[in-house]
Amino acid sequence: MTVTSGIVKPYESNYNLQHYEKVYNNFSWESVEKAFSWSKTGQLNIAYEAVDKHVDEGYGDKIALHYVHNETEVKLTFADLKQQSDQYAQVLRKHGVKKGDRVFIFLPKHPDCYVAIMAVIKIGAIAGPLFEAFMEEAIKDRMQDCGAKVLITNSELVSRVPREELPDLQTVLITGESSECQQDELSLWEEIRGLDAESDENVIEWVERDDPMIIHYTSGSTGKPKGILHAHRAMIQQYQTGKWVLDLKEDDVYWCTAHPGWVTGSSYGVFAPWLNRATIIVNGGRFAAEAWYELIERTRISVWYSAPTAFRMLMSAGEELQKQYDLSSLRHILSVGEPLNPEVITWGKRTLQLRIHDTWWMTETGAQLIVNLPSQPIKPGSMGRPLPGIKVEILNDKGEPLPIGEVGQLAIKANWPSIMKGIWKNEEKHQSYFPYDGWYISGDLAYKDEDGYIFFQGRNDDMINSSGERIGPFEVESKLIEHPAVAEAGVIGKPNELRGEIVKAFIVLRNGYQPSDELLKDVRAFVKTKLAAHAAPREIEVLEQLPKTRISGKIMRRVLKAWDLGIDPGDTSALDGGQKKETLYTTKQ
Repeated sequence: MTVTSGIVKPYESNYNLQHYEKVYNNFSWESVEKAFSWSKTGQLNIAYEAVDKHVDEGYGDKIALHYVHNETEVKLTFADLKQQSDQYAQVLRKHGVKKGDRVFIFLPKHPDCYVAIMAVIKIGAIAGPLFEAFMEEAIKDRMQDCGAKVLITNSELVSRVPREELPDLQTVLITGESSECQQDELSLWEEIRGLDAESDENVIEWVERDDPMIIHYTSGSTGKPKGILHAHRAMIQQYQTGKWVLDLKEDDVYWCTAHPGWVTGSSYGVFAPWLNRATIIVNGGRFAAEAWYELIERTRISVWYSAPTAFRMLMSAGEELQKQYDLSSLRHILSVGEPLNPEVITWGKRTLQLRIHDTWWMTETGAQLIVNLPSQPIKPGSMGRPLPGIKVEILNDKGEPLPIGEVGQLAIKANWPSIMKGIWKNEEKHQSYFPYDGWYISGDLAYKDEDGYIFFQGRNDDMINSSGERIGPFEVESKLIEHPAVAEAGVIGKPNELRGEIVKAFIVLRNGYQPSDELLKDVRAFVKTKLAAHAAPREIEVLEQLPKTRISGKIMRRVLKAWDLGIDPGDTSALDGGQKKETLYTTKQ
């Protein structure tokens, strides 16, 4: 690997997509359809393509899922996965679940969770996976909104489910024995044992490509979370991005660190790898640098998909710790959830001798749209270029394309296979994503360079206007974490009578650094010198931790702004750390 003028060039290797420009100019989504059995049989269901098809084609003995939690290890082959998901599906059918019904899965990252998702989709129902750390209010909002009929959970998590406020919920299945059930809960294990062992029932419900299969809720700055509904047709793009962007091959051991309760954990933790017949690693427990490195060494992970926050936490843990582990199995690393800071790319290149590839997409898009392909150069700080089959423009407020280098609205030409089918019971909100004819507006601000690379500048409501200067918070955050004392940073625009807004930074210090006026002056001077005077924070506040989403680690700037202004931050059910503001030190420049 070489670096020229900031561009990180790829290794020479046998990547699944070699010639980006040639493929981009000639690609059509229809050409992907021949990879699926339904292109010949006319019988369509994503669960069949991800699981049963591999068994039918002679790959039943291949490991599909390898679960590791402390000293516990479980390995399921594709044949095991088919058998268990068939059994779950038969139980659901027995309890009246039919096509279009909503079945929620509230389980930790455990094989049961993955089997349950496949079972629900197999019978044409809609899977609603819930993140294991959700508490009562978050669970109620989601299940109540779409009238959940059945819940699959365990004896520990079920205590958080407010059943008395869920009138549509008819059946609760516990992944355990009857002794673990309360009231009218049913033991899933006992229900499975009660099935007709001789039954050769085909549990697959064949569907149309636009039929819904999964619902994910995403939080906004105001109001309740909205239910993003995805259809079976998403498999076309999930398969192809798994092949081209994840660069998956059948012998890969693949680890996506997200829980299936988030769209990354389903689209790229379940569907994309299994559609490409790869083995997935599922790890129980929370983040710990030692545990993550040990898992990579122990299971020989080759492709790894995580979030910038996780990589920054590994950076903070130090290079000496990393050197204690054999990470030589890794060949490809990707990032998602928030823009990837250039400093993280530099760290990966220096310590792992591998590039970290940023990818951009949203819950609403269902799959990756703008990517850094393994065969293409990376421009640190860029989200990459549009995937073949995707057209991207930067538009002004009138919906007109902007020139190269100008910041505007990031827009994608609709439609693509994985685009959301809709928003549950909210068509008005769904249509709001398409204010200009044929264009999906992401809410992100970005610019395009002369090579077609896209550079994120902030959310539409995150951009800072200080004395007439437009300042992207991500650019300032990236520069802040290059300072040796700064582990994490979140930047907002704070209202100011003189300048309209000023740049305010919230930072978390690295171990070994203590906050002081002198240190914060040095941090501000660093940004001023390395970036620009107008971008240097005029206020810096040191926090114990920043408010971040649990899985992607995305810094919630709207929460920082709400804290600073003393207003309601809106829905915070997706937050991990930083639920409350814990200020260690503050100074004004």
